[in-house]
Amino acid sequence: MTPTNDRLHGHLDLLILSSLTGGPMHGWAIAQRLRVLSEKVFEVGQGSIYPALRRLEAAGWISAEVAVSEAGRRARFYSLTPAGQRQLETERDEWAGFAAAVQRVLDGV
Repeated sequence: MTPTNDRLHGHLDLLILSSLTGGPMHGWAIAQRLRVLSEKVFEVGQGSIYPALRRLEAAGWISAEVAVSEAGRRARFYSLTPAGQRQLETERDEWAGFAAAVQRVLDGV
């Protein structure tokens, strides 16, 4: 699959929220996790990840705390809030329905 950020459009929030289910992470680590788990399909740059994190924080779906990263630098570590967990469940359900509809069309059913 060719790496493209076009596939991320509209799904970045879901992917970030899902990434945070394992615990707090800083922005660069979230971007790297998405890159690794997608086998380099999702290359999320700073111009996309940080505005998304600010948007999710403003919505109350994640919270942030400043701490020292594994590289010894101060960084904002983001965590999923209870509201964010509910939003993640909603978005997962919506994605499953969308993916199933696309698959039915591809299968011609």
